[in-house]
Amino acid sequence: MTQVDFPLEALRAYLDALLGARDVLKVERASGGQSNPTYFVTHGDRRMVLRKQPPGPLLPGAHAVDREFRVQQALWPTPVPVPKPLHFSADAAVLGTPFYLMERVEGRVFDDTSLAALAAHERMEIWLAAADAMALMHAVRPAEVGLSDFGRQGNYFERQMNRWLKQWRGSTSDPIPELDRLADLLVAAMPPDDGELSIAHGDFRLGNLLFHPTKPQVVAILDWELATLGHPLADLGYCCIAWNTATDEYGGLLGIDLGERGLPSEETFVARYMKGSMRPLKLLPFHKAFALFRFAVIFVGIADRAKQGNAAGSNATELAPLARRFAIRGLNVLGRS
Repeated sequence: MTQVDFPLEALRAYLDALLGARDVLKVERASGGQSNPTYFVTHGDRRMVLRKQPPGPLLPGAHAVDREFRVQQALWPTPVPVPKPLHFSADAAVLGTPFYLMERVEGRVFDDTSLAALAAHERMEIWLAAADAMALMHAVRPAEVGLSDFGRQGNYFERQMNRWLKQWRGSTSDPIPELDRLADLLVAAMPPDDGELSIAHGDFRLGNLLFHPTKPQVVAILDWELATLGHPLADLGYCCIAWNTATDEYGGLLGIDLGERGLPSEETFVARYMKGSMRPLKLLPFHKAFALFRFAVIFVGIADRAKQGNAAGSNATELAPLARRFAIRGLNVLGRS
């Protein structure tokens, strides 16, 4: 029996009342490190995905499955590839926490940025399809899909720098001079707010995209937990981390012969995105270095939780040293060693 954190009979009764009684109920925990528990659910002949908050005390605003559901519901009528949202329940009495259901989409997930499992001639098209999906997402005007209040507007990078600086300075981690220097350089290099506003996914990377079973086409953008209103270049800069980190730095592409492997260069990926974005955007070293800074601070947080003995992942001690290495990569992007 698959381990779940809720009573199966409670889910059966709920689905029977919502969708009609069925003889078959199968629940399988999805693999991966999602902070919001995710399950494949088969109810009769209907295949769905259930995402819920984890049990126990939660930080304010964390694990907001209602926001995940809302953004996917808003995007479903648009060309942006998202799973069809089916139902949201705020009633924690049903399964212990709020949850939502969406249709299950069949496809492939690639956690390996080098796409080693694919033939060389397929790799370029997979990455370019990722760029196309991001451009489609950013082409949506939030107000036109009812998301004008989905986040604060204006000065996105300034607000984000303040947030992550506060987290870094409040850390109990050992000093990381490179991270302090990167922070100072980013504050000095902050571009003026240009008024650009989009739905920002917050974790747009290859591993959060579901591809068609046989075609180089994104059929669903997954894991909207960090979605908000933001600047489109935040997602683009974040996705470009892959080209600015090494294979032993959370699976980057730096040092790989991209041409030999059939992989796009960062310039090719960015150009494909820009072609579809239809916005007057220019990716600066700041945007890529900011993404590396943010990720470095995330690694600091992982290290802090590991020291306290409450890290979520078993590999927390392995990830902790990446904070300094990502800070160094950020300095490299800014032309500082």
